[in-house]
Amino acid sequence: MTVRGDHKEPARCRPDLVIGRDELYADARGQLADGGSVLLHGPAGIGKSTVLRALAAENAGGARTVLRCSATESESHLPFLALADLFGLVLDRVSAGLPAAQRTALESALTGRGESSLQRDGLALRLAVLSTLRALAAEGPVLVVADDLQWLDSASAELLGFAARRLGDTPVQMLCAVRTEGQEYDRHLRACPPDTHAVRLGPFSRAQVSALLDHRGYTGLSRSTVRDIHRTSAGNPLFALELGRALAESPTRPRPGEPLPVPTSLRALVLSRLGMLSDEARRTLLVASAGARPTLALLHAAGREQAEAETAQAAALGLVTTDPEDPALRFAHPLISAALYAEAPAHERRAVHTALSTAASDPIERARHLALATTGTDPDVAARLAGAAALARDRGAPSVAASLGLLAARHTPGDSTPGPDERRLQAAEDAIIAGEADLARDIAREVLTRATVPAERVRAWMVVIEAAGQALGEVDAVFPQVLADAGDDPRLLALVHYQLAWRELVVHGDFDKARQEAAHAADLAARGEDRRTELMALAFQSSTETLMGHPNAAATVKRALREPQDPYVACHHNGAGMARFRWLLMSDQLPQARTTITGLLREARRRGMVESEVHFLRFLADTELRTGHCGRALDLARESLRLARDSGIGEGASAMLASLAEASGGDVDRALALAREAADHAEVDGDQMYLSRALAALGYAQLVAGDAAGTVRSLRRVRELERGMGITDPARGRWHGDLAEALVRVGEPAEAQDLINRTRAHALRLDRPGVLAVLDRAEALVRAARGEHQAAEALLSSAQDRLGKLGYGLEEARSAFVLARLRARRPGAVAYEEAARLFRRCRAVPWLRQVDAAVAAGPVRPETVPPAAPDALDGLASMERQVASLVMEGATNREIAGRLFISVKTVEATLTRVYRKLGIRSRVDIVRLAAGRRTQ
Repeated sequence: MTVRGDHKEPARCRPDLVIGRDELYADARGQLADGGSVLLHGPAGIGKSTVLRALAAENAGGARTVLRCSATESESHLPFLALADLFGLVLDRVSAGLPAAQRTALESALTGRGESSLQRDGLALRLAVLSTLRALAAEGPVLVVADDLQWLDSASAELLGFAARRLGDTPVQMLCAVRTEGQEYDRHLRACPPDTHAVRLGPFSRAQVSALLDHRGYTGLSRSTVRDIHRTSAGNPLFALELGRALAESPTRPRPGEPLPVPTSLRALVLSRLGMLSDEARRTLLVASAGARPTLALLHAAGREQAEAETAQAAALGLVTTDPEDPALRFAHPLISAALYAEAPAHERRAVHTALSTAASDPIERARHLALATTGTDPDVAARLAGAAALARDRGAPSVAASLGLLAARHTPGDSTPGPDERRLQAAEDAIIAGEADLARDIAREVLTRATVPAERVRAWMVVIEAAGQALGEVDAVFPQVLADAGDDPRLLALVHYQLAWRELVVHGDFDKARQEAAHAADLAARGEDRRTELMALAFQSSTETLMGHPNAAATVKRALREPQDPYVACHHNGAGMARFRWLLMSDQLPQARTTITGLLREARRRGMVESEVHFLRFLADTELRTGHCGRALDLARESLRLARDSGIGEGASAMLASLAEASGGDVDRALALAREAADHAEVDGDQMYLSRALAALGYAQLVAGDAAGTVRSLRRVRELERGMGITDPARGRWHGDLAEALVRVGEPAEAQDLINRTRAHALRLDRPGVLAVLDRAEALVRAARGEHQAAEALLSSAQDRLGKLGYGLEEARSAFVLARLRARRPGAVAYEEAARLFRRCRAVPWLRQVDAAVAAGPVRPETVPPAAPDALDGLASMERQVASLVMEGATNREIAGRLFISVKTVEATLTRVYRKLGIRSRVDIVRLAAGRRTQ
């Protein structure tokens, strides 16, 4: 069918509704914008049609004619049907211009009248299709949109391919989609122009599945459920949506350890093949679907004596895959396993689990099967499950431990010791460690509806508070209740005051009160002989003191590291090891800091501590960034952000660090977007601490992007936030040099110098040599702006040398770049080689682009001493007088920017203020002022 170029697609096809395909969409969009064609390919349900509709809607406006067809399997045997869809409504427009033989052949094929065929009218029909496309293109660009190319009837496919290969520069583009299971899309390219770009749509990540479900309104699903949907769907968006819909419509959710319910719509996709299995082979596959890692040996142990023959039958039908080098039996898609299990009656499932409870070799797996085979409470089963949960915890699998703990609680009689709620709380604490905060919160809330024992209630409240993450403002009303539940028990009060310390820091931004609450919590925990809480409180106190620049920071770090240590605290992201890392990093001990954080990350991964892993990845990225390993930092920061988005933990903090890494070694536009995302997260959470960090990242990204005014706005706000929080250690965010540099660029050298002086006093008091070197670089910019170039060069050389010796590779390179820009003002100077070499060593791509731009701009004209300003300039500010004086000498805006070490935008803004103050309209009027002065 034909669609005019002004056709508007339904809102559901707008590109902004294409979820999880940003890079792929941009790739295809670029190809189409360049006049090329695109073939989208991937498995069923992967989202090809959605992307195709969005691209078609976006590109239809630039086409005079849009031709569309969408084939179906049931119609694929009908010859010329797709051709009729494409040309049926435009034949009248072009048929008169076709040669008679071509017109007759095409009309016969499209209308079904006569007996046209490729055998009888082959050449005429082929030429008719080519001529039709050329005739339409003569009126304006043509876009051919073809979905489900695999069902295109063979005659239409052959004709399109013939024409596509001969269009040459004719303005005809094709946008097609085809279903493929692997990479076998080559044969479909024969129906497309030679310049067609094939784009494969792959599975969604867990975060993308979550975003898709949220967009479709399935917002009540927990993250653990989303994880199961992602696993069962294998990232296929259609399958994920169907599973999400089934869960949303189901009155009951699956119990722990049970697979997701598979809706009828999805079962139909796989059960047709299952129906071809023998009954015995189907039972064997049911056992395999219930096993965690099924093998032929496991199937034999579970009583399936003919497992080899029955799995071979399933493999022949494409239901399972086998590998001679891998004993595991794998389903071709997780949905097959889920559908098979969901279709089985409850008594068959229990029989399978009974068999596997003795056949499985792993004690955790045996316990899980025993629980799923048992109905009602059973203290022996509950005890075995609790033991299996402890084993999973020790193995570093807290998510498995949480699932087993909930199964244990379900089978625990109400009068047992420990009771069902105690086991539920242990499961909730395991879920927190595993990064499943929503599951933990739901468990704790359920316990609170009936618990009366103070210790259990406080423990449940602690889970609720922990599950809130950085959004502590959302649970602020909890604290009076939990204090009342704690009574005068020092152990319980220690837990509460530890969380109150976090509230003071995150919600109120008061570092001093947070430090006091942490110290009080440590004292209470010591009285209650709760070493774990005491160490956590001391670690928090030491970190707060370090960030504040408090004189007791080093001593408190030593107290937090004193034996005996608790293994959990030692590798927790808020524990003693982290406190030591932060102290090392801020003290410019980069090699020791890297060793410390690498060890913490390794231990967190071993223990399955997801939240700690997110933060340790981020801190390791920060360390690598400081040492000038921008490529490595970018990889780590992106990994941290992916994990944060998948788990819903630390997204703002990870986005902040990813912004810094992108601005230093990746894409500056992405850096700006990530910094704003991080700031939005902090604003929503009411988190003052991370808001300042996010704005500092935004200011840095703006500086790299050349937006000095934006940098000043962002970092001035950071300055105010840190003053309000009581932060005095400039090593906390190290943003002061960036603000000073931006202030110079916007023509505020006096404010920059004042900032440098104040910051330097704190850096000297706290012995922060890295900060001092960066401040010297900033002061060199101030001096250069004032014309003191010799002193500026001396400061820059010293700063570069010191930063290099301290191991700050990127800051060393930045200092070399500033020095090069200053020296480039001398005639004949070749200044940029050293800066370029250092930036290449750091893989600092955005900074290298700045070097390239500086080299391309060429040398700045030799310095001249500006004439004394005439009386008319006396009312101007210092920077305004300098700019006006250089205009009087005939300097261009770029030359003025180079001379005064500011941006061209700042020169333009300054001139606007000069015009306003002097009552003139242009730089010509300033030159006239100079001429008037010389004739006096």
